[in-house]
Amino acid sequence: MLSLDFKNVFRVDTTHGFSMDDFLIQAKKIPKFLENIRTRDQGFYSVIDDDVLVASIVKFAKLKKGKYDDIVVCGIGGSALGATCLKQSLTHLFGFQKQKQPRLYVLPNIDPTLIREVVDVIDLPRTLFLIISKSGTTPEIISQYFYFRSLIDKKKLRLADHFVFVTNPNKGLLCKEADRIGIQIFSIPDTVGGRFSVLTSVGLLPSALIGIDISKLLKGARAMRDRFFSVSFKKNLPFQIATSQFLLYQKGNRSTVLMPYAQKLIGFTNWYRQLLAESTGKAMNEKGEIVNVGLTPINALGVTDQHSQTQLYNEGPNDKFILFLTVDDLGKDIPIPVRYAKNNSVAFLRHTSFKELLDIEQHATAHAYTKNNRPNMTISISKIDEEHLGQLFFLFEGATAFLGEYFGIDVFNQPGVELSKKLTKQMLLKKR
Repeated sequence: MLSLDFKNVFRVDTTHGFSMDDFLIQAKKIPKFLENIRTRDQGFYSVIDDDVLVASIVKFAKLKKGKYDDIVVCGIGGSALGATCLKQSLTHLFGFQKQKQPRLYVLPNIDPTLIREVVDVIDLPRTLFLIISKSGTTPEIISQYFYFRSLIDKKKLRLADHFVFVTNPNKGLLCKEADRIGIQIFSIPDTVGGRFSVLTSVGLLPSALIGIDISKLLKGARAMRDRFFSVSFKKNLPFQIATSQFLLYQKGNRSTVLMPYAQKLIGFTNWYRQLLAESTGKAMNEKGEIVNVGLTPINALGVTDQHSQTQLYNEGPNDKFILFLTVDDLGKDIPIPVRYAKNNSVAFLRHTSFKELLDIEQHATAHAYTKNNRPNMTISISKIDEEHLGQLFFLFEGATAFLGEYFGIDVFNQPGVELSKKLTKQMLLKKR
């Protein structure tokens, strides 16, 4: 179960929040927004029906089971953040596995220290490299591929046994390499951008290889997609989140803080940070007018960031919308074995568990923000598993699509990113 609670937005004064009437009146926009989204021909809501892809990934994972101790993902941006989130959310935080699964390493950077030190811990003959680049020419990823290929060549190992490409199957350098060497390709749909690609082979392949049930992940996503396409305001949770973000943006709340209280969900905030920033930060609207709009994403972790960011949120500029993300069931709870129970400084911990303390701290923090007229809401899920994570992915992808309609921008392009890529290549050519 996934639910949204907006009561603390309605409780702050209307200078900084908005009323229930302001919220509900936006419902009339849903049909037109959905019509516009459908005409954009983006694949983020249709790829989750690709049963052929799922079957091929599951088959591949079964064939490779037991053959590799290490899986290395060479990807950047959306090609790395989704896999990192899935690993952190759905596997043991410290790598312990009751049923042995390969270790997953994700390389989202080209810092040579990162490259050297992953080589220190992997066993090359028992390593599979997933090279992820939609264009097949991403310079950071091609550089990583060249390097790891050189290591495999030196070991005189068969390349097709140690590389899989996730890319465009019809063009690009990786496509040509795959044809020449016989490396297997899993495709990335043309209509899905990197930051929306977690539910494609980009995220599904590494997940399946480490034992995550990708069918359940997609089942959760499809459940939230049904809500996304509903014209009912009550059912359409993605529209509700986008509406709250836009109404608060108009009041000067230009930043969105996503603050889970479960340790396993901090990777989800990193994934969302890219989705929101790259999608909404645009210089021009679709009419060609200069607007320079966008929401600045901030990721936080409760209770950690109660001790590093909350001071700013309570007493600094009132320009942030805090989205708490809570989990009802975190597994077996641990009672706090209080010593010195008669000492007033710790007596309040008597008859308390770690989960109870975590929940109370979240409620207290939300209450403090509300008392200080800082708008905040709570997103709750029953537990952290494949289905709920799939729901969360699509909840925020759908909300981002609706934000594009509110702002009148194309949330699916990234001209600012493309410019930096172009300049990077130009500078490298001049260096020669």
